[in-house]
Amino acid sequence: MMDVKKAPKANLENKRMTFVLMGVILALGLFYVAFEWTEQEITVYQVENNMEAMFEEEMVENTFREETPPPPPPPAPDVIEELNIVEDDVETENVDIVSEDDQKTVQEIVKVPIAPIEEDPDLVTVFRVVENMPEFPGGAVELMKYLSSNVKYPIIAQENGIQGRVIVQFTVRRDGSIDDVEVVRSADPNLDKEAIRVIKSMPNWKPGEQRGKKVNCKFTVPVVFKLQT
Repeated sequence: MMDVKKAPKANLENKRMTFVLMGVILALGLFYVAFEWTEQEITVYQVENNMEAMFEEEMVENTFREETPPPPPPPAPDVIEELNIVEDDVETENVDIVSEDDQKTVQEIVKVPIAPIEEDPDLVTVFRVVENMPEFPGGAVELMKYLSSNVKYPIIAQENGIQGRVIVQFTVRRDGSIDDVEVVRSADPNLDKEAIRVIKSMPNWKPGEQRGKKVNCKFTVPVVFKLQT
């Protein structure tokens, strides 16, 4: 029986060691490449950190110059007061001080006579008859209209049937105002009271005149109270 011979290329047993060595070499190569790659990454990272550190070092902090306070003023020199001591046995001149009270000056009080104030007699004098007698605004006709429109007949007098004429006298001042109103002829207390009220409520009159000057003058007005039947 003949032995079958194998070809050298087909003999894998002989090449096993070769493949093992090649695998080891390939593994070492890959390990070396990986080691070099990791070191390169680490190197780049360190370069970046160094760049940031350099950038931070280039940044200059703002510094403020502190102002030096001025030196304090020199202390004032001590002032030593010199006291002149005078001995008791030294005689000094006596100085007499004379006050105004000691002079007993008599002040004479001179009384200045006050001139009496001359009052215009027309301001205080009340005339009864003058050249131009006082006049109600609009005349006697307007006076009668005013009285008839403003007189309020007292109710108590109406109920008791009291009527009559009340004569009222008053003073027309130089400014036309009415003053010193009084009843010179009475008809009834209630009628008198109403007559005084209506006379005092009259407007200012045209004042009387004497020798071209306005004067105070008396005037008399009858106020008639009459019941209508």
